[in-house]
Amino acid sequence: MNSISCHILYIETYNKTTTTRTQSHHRSYSRIAKSKSFPFLYITCVYDQRRVVSLLPHTQRDSVDMATETVLATAVGNGGNKGCCKSGPGYATPLAAMAGPREKLIYVTALYSGTGRDKPDYLATVDVDPSSPTYSSVIHRLKMPYVGDELHHTGWNSCSSCHGDASADRRYLVLPGLISGRIYAIDTKADPKAPSLYKVVEPKEIAEKTGLAFPHTSHCLATGDMLVSCLGDKEGNAKGNGFLLLDSDFNVKSRWDKAGHSPLFGYDFWYQPRFKTMISTSWGAPKAFSKGFDLQQVADGLYGSHLHVYSWPEGEMKQVIDLGDTGLLPLEIRFLHDPSKDTGYVGSALSSNMIRFFKNSDDTWSHEVVISVEPLKVENWMLPEMPGLITDFLISLDDRFFYFVNWLHGDIRQYNIEDPKNPVLTGQIWVGGLLQKGSPYKAVGEDGNTYQFDVPQIKGKSLRGGPQMIQLSLDGKRLYATNSLFSAWDRQFYPEIIEKGSHIIQIDVDTDKGGLTINPDFFVDFGDEPDGPALAHEMRYPGGDCTSDIWI
Repeated sequence: MNSISCHILYIETYNKTTTTRTQSHHRSYSRIAKSKSFPFLYITCVYDQRRVVSLLPHTQRDSVDMATETVLATAVGNGGNKGCCKSGPGYATPLAAMAGPREKLIYVTALYSGTGRDKPDYLATVDVDPSSPTYSSVIHRLKMPYVGDELHHTGWNSCSSCHGDASADRRYLVLPGLISGRIYAIDTKADPKAPSLYKVVEPKEIAEKTGLAFPHTSHCLATGDMLVSCLGDKEGNAKGNGFLLLDSDFNVKSRWDKAGHSPLFGYDFWYQPRFKTMISTSWGAPKAFSKGFDLQQVADGLYGSHLHVYSWPEGEMKQVIDLGDTGLLPLEIRFLHDPSKDTGYVGSALSSNMIRFFKNSDDTWSHEVVISVEPLKVENWMLPEMPGLITDFLISLDDRFFYFVNWLHGDIRQYNIEDPKNPVLTGQIWVGGLLQKGSPYKAVGEDGNTYQFDVPQIKGKSLRGGPQMIQLSLDGKRLYATNSLFSAWDRQFYPEIIEKGSHIIQIDVDTDKGGLTINPDFFVDFGDEPDGPALAHEMRYPGGDCTSDIWI
């Protein structure tokens, strides 16, 4: 190892409720580092005026020398970067992000596409600062220049994967229009409360240069480029799906996936650079899902049940994992946030299973079902049994919990995943769904008796639809939820939210013993919007979050 000067300034210890920061010399570090009472430690060093943060789990504290070498290696590795590792966007590690500032704003995609209202979709800025006089309300609306986009998922031009690059800047929010095929770049830096439109990438240019359409998930890359999954060609065929590569100024570069390496279907993706792997999921053919859900089309092969394993960053497909009937419509996918972990989860919507994927010793990947949400026998519905329909999930930044929603059943669940193979249910709450009291649909128990779920009101308002997209605060203590999935599916399963609009709720999270509790003071009603009831979908914090940022 090169000879460098590295002085340990202080050690940060994280417990369940507080962050304690103390300055320590080497001997006090030695004493604390060998203690098993602290789950994680940060060592902050100075190296040529660069601040280097290294995370040490308790399993890596057998020797102080080894721990010190870890820090030195990090310092040497960052020496060739464009700038100080603390000067780039985001955070050095997931646990460093947990100690970040409390959220004050959330950006939310809100839309009129598919509602029958001839208005453009917009990006809503919502005040989530309890000390603010405009708390729990929409404070700004950035209308898109066109009608019919169907804004859906969003991402950042730069995130924690660029943390070591001083020239990188988390400035632009990427807003793909799922139906129109446009991609908007939104400037959030000049005025975070009132973002402005920076650039529009037109669908014609994307199709002409790459053959891609129906853009969905976007992630930033450490190179400064952006990667966008596209779910089909301009005719809505799944066969044309793949991945779009944009440069740092949103110019179309190329397809990312190599020729002949297109996935069977497209949807979400996540990459884990230390294992040189990206994995993507499967929704369905746009010409099928854009018109609503037809169960027969699953049997006809218009929906997916596969994971696609790619070499990273080369874009060559190395493996296709067939999830079978246990993995119909695998949607959201997340690796654990710790970049040294070779495992993660995917939520299978129609099968209503949480599936763990993991790397084998021969560099192939396998999967196993770790949670099954059983369908409920029901009365008066379109089918004799109702699936939970897991449409979103996320993992806390410390990799201790994951949370998922059952859009049809109406509950949100919290699981402890400290043993990734054996998640333990620690919290569950009903915040809507088709089986809430007052609904025409009823669940049927094993004894033949019918029942429905109690769903509370918030600020005197009944909860409409079912929980759909969720977002977690950096510290893991607040969970936000919207209730719109996709306009054609909203109209089919929850016509009430087409008529009355969406809402956002906030749930307090017990990160000690587990548990979920509704915040009675937070309710953002998109039924009261100036241009009429709107549908609210995905949420983003200006400083990044657990579903946007990837660590390398």
